[in-house]
Amino acid sequence: MKLYVGNLSFQTTDRDLRELFTQYGTVTDATLIMDRETNRPRGFGFVTMSNAEEGQRAIDGLHGQNHGGRDLTVNEAKPMESRGPRREFSGGGGGGGGKGRNNRY
Repeated sequence: MKLYVGNLSFQTTDRDLRELFTQYGTVTDATLIMDRETNRPRGFGFVTMSNAEEGQRAIDGLHGQNHGGRDLTVNEAKPMESRGPRREFSGGGGGGGGKGRNNRY
């Protein structure tokens, strides 16, 4: 069972995250999400427990609990929704607007 863990202290490490959840069962993966530009933690991560029962125990035991001065958010991770194609904007460009252009009546 994959869990979302939010509101983590920015000092939390992958190892800290793994150790925190180990008391509720077998942790198969623990990953903090890092900012691409600064390579610093973004304050959330994901933990995968070996089964749903252990995952639920971890949710029940840790959701709302204070860790590192912050109240954790722990729930079952949901699949990431597709955001569609990524668009790049370069600025400038033609005017547009005007009568009849992309107007729907």
